[in-house]
Amino acid sequence: MQHDDIMYNVKSERAEEFIHDGEIRATLEYAREHRDDKPLIEEILDKAEKGKGISHREAAVLIEVRDKEIEERMYAIARRLKERIYGNRIVMFAPLYLSNHCVNGCVYCPYHAKNKHIPRRRLTQEEIRREVIALQDMGHKRLALETGEHPKMSPIEYVLESIQTIYSIRHKNGAIRRVNVNIAATTVENYRRLKEAGIGTYILFEETYDRAAYERLHPTGPKSDWAYHTEAMDRAMLGGIDDVGIGALFGLSNYRYDVVGMLMHAEHLEARFGVGPHTISVPRIRPADDINPEDFPDAVTDEVFRRIVAVLRLAVPYTGMIVSTRESKRSRELVLDVGVSQLSGGSKTSVGGYAEGTEDAEESAQFDISDNRTLDEIVGWLLELGYIPSFCTACYREGRTGDRFMSLAKSGQIGNCCAPNALMTLAEYLEDYASPEVKAAGTEMIERLTKEIPSDKIREITHRRLQEIVEGKRDFRF
Repeated sequence: MQHDDIMYNVKSERAEEFIHDGEIRATLEYAREHRDDKPLIEEILDKAEKGKGISHREAAVLIEVRDKEIEERMYAIARRLKERIYGNRIVMFAPLYLSNHCVNGCVYCPYHAKNKHIPRRRLTQEEIRREVIALQDMGHKRLALETGEHPKMSPIEYVLESIQTIYSIRHKNGAIRRVNVNIAATTVENYRRLKEAGIGTYILFEETYDRAAYERLHPTGPKSDWAYHTEAMDRAMLGGIDDVGIGALFGLSNYRYDVVGMLMHAEHLEARFGVGPHTISVPRIRPADDINPEDFPDAVTDEVFRRIVAVLRLAVPYTGMIVSTRESKRSRELVLDVGVSQLSGGSKTSVGGYAEGTEDAEESAQFDISDNRTLDEIVGWLLELGYIPSFCTACYREGRTGDRFMSLAKSGQIGNCCAPNALMTLAEYLEDYASPEVKAAGTEMIERLTKEIPSDKIREITHRRLQEIVEGKRDFRF
């Protein structure tokens, strides 16, 4: 627990000093006191408009805003920042669950060790191969590996072997080009091994930054160690992984506390390592086997959810923001508009769910999905909304990670790569996987947007490569 003699220190190696309970509570009190201070709020929004970010304390004030006119200005700025940095591109991915064996006692997750209802399963390498082929046949190029924490059933060796299997699979024109990994907190040495295996981003959710709530929600198992869990991203960075993804599971505790804690975590990584999180995820608690969201009174409404996403976009403008199929079509549409830059599509949260699709597999799901549309339906929907569904993985493969990615993003130069790469990967999808209706809509968008590429040289190269994609060639990138 926090103690009076512990001081807030953004550069500290100790979790209790960089996620400082006293600083968070003082910030929340400051925000309540200034939520009607219009000159201050306007000043914060003017600062946010410049695209350099705002502090956790400034963000906390915006979370409390009650003036509808100011709120609409906040959303408009978030929209402009997203457009300036990410254009209208939305990166697509899918989760791949390897195992649901778990030794932890997390009270909000059906994988908890005491749950006897859920069938336990770990995929063999051959079963992983079938899952990956099924994902490739949808058109996916980027996966997020998920597994429960279990020293015998999912040790680091199993994860590393699975990554090797995934990268080795070529099926028709399919290939997984980037594997992100969401596994339990581990050692610097294990993070080094993950880096050597060629992972993209290491993802780990804090669940809640409130230590007292965290310890109630994680009564048993290795995950109950709040400090070890919270310091995981530091160890990942020390292990050479410069793209890390943080997140909170909204609904477990006070969302205001978690927004401030998440931004303090981002500020800490920036202060200590020179680069903040590559992504931030904003999942909300969902129904699942043995789990009822009504047991968690801190549920976040769609309106509050949208505000959280907008404020995060203002605070960390260069960070990718992820929303999964936990969210409905309607709520995903709301947050796409104000900050989200990555979406999952056609997802299964069960072990073996893609290749098998059986009732048995569904019973092993971690949580219920709200958006059950196929990847093709989601691609078509994004095109209708005016977004470019992007399957691009170029930055990681070209070494544009960590501080190199951030410097390109902050200077605006990343757009010279991203827009043409998005169009080329969309063209691959349209040729290999799309329905006729989606192919027609996507082709029209590609033809229109290729003409708008500002550089004559890049526009000419992109046009030539798009023609080569139609002729059967694949995997071009800037």
